[in-house]
Amino acid sequence: MVVVKQKTVVTMKLSAEAATHSRTDVKVRDVGSVIDEPVERGGTNQGLSPTETLMAALLGCTNTIGHKCAEKHGVELEKMSMRLEAEFDRRGVTLQEEVDVPFPRMTLYIDIVTDAAEAAIEAVKADLHRFCPVSKVIRACGTRLEEVWTVSRP
Repeated sequence: MVVVKQKTVVTMKLSAEAATHSRTDVKVRDVGSVIDEPVERGGTNQGLSPTETLMAALLGCTNTIGHKCAEKHGVELEKMSMRLEAEFDRRGVTLQEEVDVPFPRMTLYIDIVTDAAEAAIEAVKADLHRFCPVSKVIRACGTRLEEVWTVSRP
């Protein structure tokens, strides 16, 4: 059996075209995505806004890394759902003034259904905090990111 060692550092490459002043068509691998503004902000509402895309990335990363951490600790997740509330200081995007921390506070609600022991669930929570790259970037910029977990039993 041949074991392939994965690279620990890779270069990610994305490309984008400015389809309009507000719509950006992004390509990565063989996948495309549209980032756009809502109609009320001059867009065509064909995709998430840039800031919504950031929030969606946090939710997606929480899902992926959360499941990896659960598997690592033997926690079977019957169900997982998330929602995010973010305080957004819009002075920067409206060009009123520079804002060092545009998202001063975010609350990430993570609801899981599992019959796992409390110690294993706590290990999953700790590892998610340690390993989710999107949450680490958000915290490093000065955003206070709070996780609120709700654990239900099947």
